[in-house]
This record gives sequence, C-alpha cells and structure tokens, in this order.
Amino acid sequence: MISNRPYLLRAFNEWIVDSKCTPILVIDANHPQCHVPLDHAEGGEIVFNVSSSAVRDLNINNENVQFKASFSGVIHLIIAPVKAILALYAEENGEGIFFDAEDDDQAGDVVGLRSIEGSLSGMLDASVASGELAETKSKPSLKLVE
Repeated sequence: MISNRPYLLRAFNEWIVDSKCTPILVIDANHPQCHVPLDHAEGGEIVFNVSSSAVRDLNINNENVQFKASFSGVIHLIIAPVKAILALYAEENGEGIFFDAEDDDQAGDVVGLRSIEGSLSGMLDASVASGELAETKSKPSLKLVE
C-alpha cells in the first residue's frame, strides 16, 4: 500500500483548523531532504505554526509538506518530506497525530491503524497465548421490538 501519512496529515490539519485551533507542525530538521532554516532548529527538530495567518501557500501532498514562512523578516521556502514530519497537533490542547522518528517502514511507510475486529482478535490472541481464558465477543446487533 502507499503511505497513509500524507492523508492523515491533511485530515488532522483540516480537523484542527475547523476546530478553531492553531496547527503546529514538528519536523525532523536532520532529515537529509529537509529544506528548513537549521539555525532555528532545536534538538534536531523545528516547530512551525502552520495556520493560514502564520505561513503562506501550505501544501501537503503525497511526497512532502511545503510552505513559505518568515524568520526575522526573511521569507524561507520550507520543504519537508512526509517521512520527516514528527507531529501535527493543536497548540491549544495538544491533540493531534504524532509519529515515531524511528518509523521508517520500507513497505510503504504505512502508519499502523487498527480496526475494531483487528484489535479484538489481537486481544483474544494475546490472552490465549498467555494462557488466560478469553470470552468470545460478537458484534452488537440491533433487534426491533414491537
């Protein structure tokens, strides 16, 4: 499968903005394909307010995140591959999406998401493997009562 990271980034950005919050983007400034002002990075990371009032021309495509940001009156074109994005969260409450810096899955860089059935079967498999008795659970159903 192709990477789901850019889709998640676009969705979380839209959700944060629609919630009237400030989207904060954290980038791994040490990633070899990043074009960021390194003198503004701390601890190998650089943090941006990517709200429409703070940056211009924000574009999150399937390969990279790109926008224009001003530092001390100098406009910089920021380009970061999607793999270099460490987090996108709301400044007001810290809610958002966070990626592990070590996640470099060569099989498409797909962020692991679990379905309800997947997490249930995983829990059942784990409890059986550990020797515990597992209850069999079924999906809820709706019955019409007259």
